Parts: sequence; structure tokens; C-alpha cells
Amino acid sequence: MDFRHDILPMKDKLYRLSLRITLNPQEAEDIVQDTLIKVWNKRESWDEIESIEAFAMTICRNLSLDHQKLRDNQNASLEGMEIDRADRALNPLEQVQQKDNLERVRQLVNALPEKQRSCMQLRDFEGKTYKEIADILSITEEQVKISIFRARKAVKEAFEKQNNWGV
Repeated sequence: MDFRHDILPMKDKLYRLSLRITLNPQEAEDIVQDTLIKVWNKRESWDEIESIEAFAMTICRNLSLDHQKLRDNQNASLEGMEIDRADRALNPLEQVQQKDNLERVRQLVNALPEKQRSCMQLRDFEGKTYKEIADILSITEEQVKISIFRARKAVKEAFEKQNNWGV
């Protein structure tokens, strides 16, 4: 196993995971650095680790949770992050509406409980399998499925409520 070719390419995934938990870009960068250092310090036992990616993601998640608990800032937002996925074929009004909808969904996902938010992030944004998520979060696959189901349901219901009531 080579750090430069096997571990370092995971830094973007680690950053996205940490950012989803901490909601703070600078803190997420620091956590990724700490994670990479911890993985490097375990280099003697890399051959014994079944999945180095799951190992690194677990370290990153735990560090992120520790940082969040220290900050105790559940209501932070992803300020400065830009969503620019508007389809260029849409007219300007549709682009604004789509961007607004994406922002509202992002806020709803950020408001989810940590386990649901992490499961949803790893599944829907990172494309991880249920087994990989279970390994990373140290929970059962059934708990992963339940968390994802509840997260999606909560986001959908809250989004529909906002649309119906203009909240």
C-alpha cells in the first residue's frame, strides 16, 4: 500500500464527509489533515486493515463528531459554498427556482440528526454501498437503511411543507 497512490486520493471524500458533519470548510480541512496523519501513523498495520478507505472514513467521522461537540454549533450553515448545478437550458427564472430549491434541500439535509445526515451523505452524495456505510459508521446495514429512509422522508416532507405553506 502506498500513501501517495492509495490514501491521498481519498482526501476529497474525507473532506466532504467532514464538511457534512461540521458544516465548516476550514474545520473540515483541518480534520482531513488530522485524519491523514492518523492513517499515516498506522502505516505499520495497513496490511492488517480490511478496508483502508473505511478505516480512514471512520477516523474522519469520529474526529468530525469530536470537533462538532466541542463547537456545539448544530445550526451552522455551509456559508460560502456555492451550488451551481442549474441547467443552462433553463430560462433565468427556472434557474433561480432550481438554485433556490437546491439550497432549501441542502439546508434541510444539514438540519437532519447526525446519523441520518452522515448516512445520506455517504449513500446519496458519495455513492457508498450500505455495507460500506455500516462499516464506516460502525452500525448495522439495517440501521443504515432505516436512517437513509427516515432522512429522505424527513427532507421530502419538510420540502413539501415549505412549498405548501411558503415557509
